[in-house]
Amino acid sequence: MNRTSQTLEAVPIFPLRTVLFPGGPLPLRIFETRYVDMVSRCLRRDEPFGVCLIREGREVGEAATPHPLGTLARIVDWEQHQDGLLGITALGGARFRIRETWLAPDRLRLADVELLPTAEPATLPEQPDNIRQLLDRILGMQSLGYHHCQRHDSDAEWLSARLAEVLPINLERKQKLLAMDDPMERLETLREMVPQLRLR
Repeated sequence: MNRTSQTLEAVPIFPLRTVLFPGGPLPLRIFETRYVDMVSRCLRRDEPFGVCLIREGREVGEAATPHPLGTLARIVDWEQHQDGLLGITALGGARFRIRETWLAPDRLRLADVELLPTAEPATLPEQPDNIRQLLDRILGMQSLGYHHCQRHDSDAEWLSARLAEVLPINLERKQKLLAMDDPMERLETLREMVPQLRLR
C-alpha cells in the first residue's frame, strides 16, 4: 500500500444511493440548485467532488447523512439535456474518509477528507471467457459512461472494482467492498458473494 496520506479541505459531498469505485463512471442528471452550482464550480476550477453512499436520508430535499468513506469524482463530460437538466459523467478517483463535515448556507454538504492509501499493483492471470465476455458487455455500456474507462483486465484493483460495481450486490455490501484496501481480498469476497463467478 502507498501509505502517504493527504488531506483535502472543504470538498463538496454528493450523497447518493450508489457506491462509486475508483476508475468507475458515474452518470448523473443534476437539477437541484446546490448541485448545479457545485458542478459549475468543479468544472470552472477543475476540482473533484466527493461521492458517498447515503446512510440516512434521501437524494433530494434535506441534506442526507453520508457514509464516512467515499470516492472522489472528477467530471469528464457534460451536456444540457432537452428537458433543461444538466447531465454529467464523472470518473471515480481516490477513496477518502470524512474527518469533519458541515453544511454550507445552500445546504450543500462540505467535508475535510483524508485520502486513503492506494493499493500496490497486483497482476492477475488471463481471466476465463465468462469474465472477459462480462467485461466486454460492461465496457460496451456507453449510456453508463464506460467508454470513458480504460481497460485493465489483468489489474486486480481495476477488475475487482468493475465487478463490484455491476454485479447484483446490495449497496451495503458494495460499501464494504469499497472499504477493502486489498483488491485480492475484494476479489475473494466477490467469489463468496457470487458463487457462480469464476475468477483466476
